[in-house]
Amino acid sequence: MRPRQSNFWKVFGVPLGIGLLSGAGLFAALLGDGVRDSLSWIGLGIPAVIGVWGLVRRP
Repeated sequence: MRPRQSNFWKVFGVPLGIGLLSGAGLFAALLGDGVRDSLSWIGLGIPAVIGVWGLVRRP
């Protein structure tokens, strides 16, 4: 018998990436102004767009 392959990254890969992106956006927002503000907008905007896209795409 062959051992079963792990589905860990298939299940948790995208949520983990969204969480890391959100955390990086929050961290950038706390650190300062200028370029970090842009990074925080991107880091917090992309997960919001993904969430809205998932709700709108739902039948």
